[in-house]
Amino acid sequence: MSQRIVRLANFVTPVSGGLRTALRHLGAGYLAAGHQPVLVVPGPGHRDEETDQGRVITLPGRRVPGMGGYRVLLDRSAVADLLADLRPDRLEVSDRTTLRWTGGWARRNGVPAAMVSHESLDGLLRSWGMGETIARRAADRLNRGTARDYSAVICTTEWAAAEFHRIGARNVVRAPLGVDLERCHPRQRNAAARNHYARPSEVLLVLCSRLSPEKRPERALDAVAELRRRGVPAVLVVAGEGPQRARLEARIRAEQLPVRLVGHISAADTLAALQASADVVLAPGPIETFGLAALEAMACGTPVVVSASSALPQIVGDAGETAADTGPGFADAVQRLLARPETERRLLARGRAEHYGWDRAVAGFLAAHRTTQQDRDAVSYAEVRGGVL
Repeated sequence: MSQRIVRLANFVTPVSGGLRTALRHLGAGYLAAGHQPVLVVPGPGHRDEETDQGRVITLPGRRVPGMGGYRVLLDRSAVADLLADLRPDRLEVSDRTTLRWTGGWARRNGVPAAMVSHESLDGLLRSWGMGETIARRAADRLNRGTARDYSAVICTTEWAAAEFHRIGARNVVRAPLGVDLERCHPRQRNAAARNHYARPSEVLLVLCSRLSPEKRPERALDAVAELRRRGVPAVLVVAGEGPQRARLEARIRAEQLPVRLVGHISAADTLAALQASADVVLAPGPIETFGLAALEAMACGTPVVVSASSALPQIVGDAGETAADTGPGFADAVQRLLARPETERRLLARGRAEHYGWDRAVAGFLAAHRTTQQDRDAVSYAEVRGGVL
């Protein structure tokens, strides 16, 4: 039966990364499965359009200072009025902070609702400067409210689910995200793309990330500086925008680091060519719950070095290396990867990514939407491997 699945998300812009990608692919998958996806996001003004991911409604949202253009939906009455007009059969929310109130709206209106955990909340609070103990207590309090108000909490990895298990939440459902295995493919690798950024004798490292504090982009600079100190001819290309860009530029100039900031790459094939042509892709974010950029790199046949603190070690397995959260730690991991035969490391990366197609992700999310308010008490934990509404 066709369902109207209304999705709410903040922190989405034309140059944002993983969340925007996930929303687009999930919406397209819901549409292909015969459902009616409606995405509601903030923007500078009002828009309402039909797209390949279904209907997309933009409401005026307030710009967040220091966040590089991100906006949030703070007008609760406008959002509530829109939800009343849309009359959703299912609600899916991708913001665990400013949109948490929609769980209460859903309960009052009898709408099964799912909160998607795209980040570690206590990790996010720590990245904002909160102490570890206080951040954990605050996250636990907020997460208890989320688990109470929403029919299901969708977590993309066991790592993401851990903070909900910690508080005894019984309505956690695990569903993976995915990767476009056709666009992100080893055939995107080409000499021209590589030669544009590195000499044949150099090691080309790539970071694809939003340049914001929680992503720790400076750690990639630490790694390339350490590798150069060790005599490894490494160069780094950083694809992405964000509030940390000016600080990174200043450091690159001051230390004369071999780093190029190329900004947001909007052309999907151009970005895939860069990822496929790199020797190693870095993913230093310590609170990543899934890591779409890392998965895209692996689908392109390029191994990744990931933060040991994040969920990514579970994702990459033996297709990459796990690093301590320091420049030398990432340098060590890069060197371990480079010591492997190139053909072997590229085949392992692609093979690992092939477990994460978007068809599996869509099926998992649709199955998660079956977890309703009435049967939530029967749910202890479910790892979703497929299914349809």
